[in-house]
Amino acid sequence: MLGLPKGSLEESTKNLFAKAGWKITTSSRSYKPSIDDPELDGRFVRAQEVSRYVEHGFFDCGLTGFDWIRENESDVVEVCDLIYSKASVQKSRWVLCVPEASEITKPEQLAGKRVATELVGTVKRYFAAKKIPVEVEFSWGATEVKVPDLVDAIVDITETGSSLKANKLRIVDTLLETNTKLIANKDSWANPVKRKKIETIAMMLQGALEAGSKVGLKMNIPKASLEAMIRTLPALRNPTISPLSSTDWVALETITDERIVREIVPQLKALGAEGIVEYPLNKVIY
Repeated sequence: MLGLPKGSLEESTKNLFAKAGWKITTSSRSYKPSIDDPELDGRFVRAQEVSRYVEHGFFDCGLTGFDWIRENESDVVEVCDLIYSKASVQKSRWVLCVPEASEITKPEQLAGKRVATELVGTVKRYFAAKKIPVEVEFSWGATEVKVPDLVDAIVDITETGSSLKANKLRIVDTLLETNTKLIANKDSWANPVKRKKIETIAMMLQGALEAGSKVGLKMNIPKASLEAMIRTLPALRNPTISPLSSTDWVALETITDERIVREIVPQLKALGAEGIVEYPLNKVIY
């Protein structure tokens, strides 16, 4: 039984599973998906709740943020990191913010003041550890607009910081970094059959994420240029090299970061490479 995050992560999670080899389909209002694997069943619930249902055993495993594992203080197995979101493949941060015009520059200056957040338990523990007396209230959303009229500061999640800047907010401190994790119920993890399936899911999801930033390259190159090409282009280390019908040429195939292809293709061409082909990847598993 698989716990899947409903809401902002829903579509990106379905896309990730599709790339990993599992087709997950849902109707517009359904929380019970159809998965093309007879060994898997699942439910979509809010990411905030997944870790509790995994801990209690309703789900054998699930995907949720590290922030909600911490918030719920869930006792679960953290199987692997899956760094993705609805918009990017970078970690998010929960940050303490005040208005740009505020005189507050450190958490201690919030003593006796009010802070709004969705992450109430974590924020309370943060201030308690610093021995700073504050009133922490739950925010149902649109947290950025509550300062300075309704509260003195907020703790909100950000990826790029653009939303904070748009709302004229300034970061005072970072409480924690978070990303999606695959987690497992402890009893399920102790079951050899279930553990093997969970480990397979982890491997395929990680492989799909790894492939997102990489591409395959293949080309024909003069054998005389091979050594110089590998020496001058570290990205082409350990390529697969195959003979061609012409003994003076070889075929080379490798995997490299997509972002550097635009830089190395001209260099490959200058070294005599021909028939250069770039192709997308579904999974890269090491």
